[in-house]
Amino acid sequence: MPGIAVDTDEATRGAASTPSTEVVLRLVDVSKNFGEVQAVDGISLDVHAGEFFALLGPSGSGKTTCLRMVAGFDRPTSGWIWLAGRDVTDDPPFVREVNTVFQDYALFPHMSVADNIGYGLRVRGVRKADRAARVDEALRTVRLEGYGDRRPAQLSGGQRQRVALARALVKRPRVLLLDEPLGALDRKLREEMQVELKGLQRELGITFVFVTHDQDEALTMSDRIAVFNNGRLEQVGAPADIYDRPSTPFVADFIGTSNIIEGAAAVEIFGAPDAASLRPERIRLAALDQQPAAGEASTTGSVVDLVNAGATTRWVVTLDAGPVWVVTAPAGASTPADLPGRGRRVRLVWAPSSVYVLGKNPEGAP
Repeated sequence: MPGIAVDTDEATRGAASTPSTEVVLRLVDVSKNFGEVQAVDGISLDVHAGEFFALLGPSGSGKTTCLRMVAGFDRPTSGWIWLAGRDVTDDPPFVREVNTVFQDYALFPHMSVADNIGYGLRVRGVRKADRAARVDEALRTVRLEGYGDRRPAQLSGGQRQRVALARALVKRPRVLLLDEPLGALDRKLREEMQVELKGLQRELGITFVFVTHDQDEALTMSDRIAVFNNGRLEQVGAPADIYDRPSTPFVADFIGTSNIIEGAAAVEIFGAPDAASLRPERIRLAALDQQPAAGEASTTGSVVDLVNAGATTRWVVTLDAGPVWVVTAPAGASTPADLPGRGRRVRLVWAPSSVYVLGKNPEGAP
């Protein structure tokens, strides 16, 4: 891998990389090396104005490094970053029209809420009266009116998260970068804040770029998702596309639960050897002697485990063809007497349209 490869030839750079007016953030063949470790490997993607865009992937997949390069904290080893039609690859963080919210919030414990929010404006030399007005506006935006005199230690986790948001929003960034901002919250509060955060983004119309390793969080909140794996993009698309039409086995397995089958077993069950994905909720369990309806497909197997997960019931079934599949259904879909138990022979039934051959939706995939 070559060293810093930011082309100084404006004609060459502009012809290949200048974004369209609807694109607020563009990464062009961006890579980042830390010594011999390649954290990000040739990422190219566009983020549109007003979009809630998630960078999703497991730990070490490159998503946070990508966010840090957009923020200006890390410089790409090669490639370009454009923001609002301007090449910012070499720009320091303080001149970029972005701001970042971190997982730990990074609030100053000795400062009041108002002083925390207004700190960046004070550093920029904004007059005291104007600063106070913008801080008040930011507090109203995150629904914390009357909390300006408190210290961070006097706030709940959700309130501290909102203060961090207000501090980022008060500088009116073109793009707000959020690095796992809900990761420190308990499950119930995190789910509540997901709704609040998405509502706030819609209300403000600011572009949010949101890093998370939580698949449900990305699917719930995002307009589009970029799935990262080992420093590369596996797929970019709307949540429904990512879930229903995964490009690769990694995406199918990482986003929710999927039954993936290929080779000889796929030939026996689906009639072709191509790797294919079938989501557990798209399968219906039936009695072994019950034949599928016209237009349906089926196979047989034995239940090896049964899990009541509250809202859903999950069966683990070893197919006669060899693979182990998972089947899920809403908890109230069957009466207890109807639920097939461990060791019971069953028929698994699905619509052929629910089977997705991996690789048919290659947007963003290598």
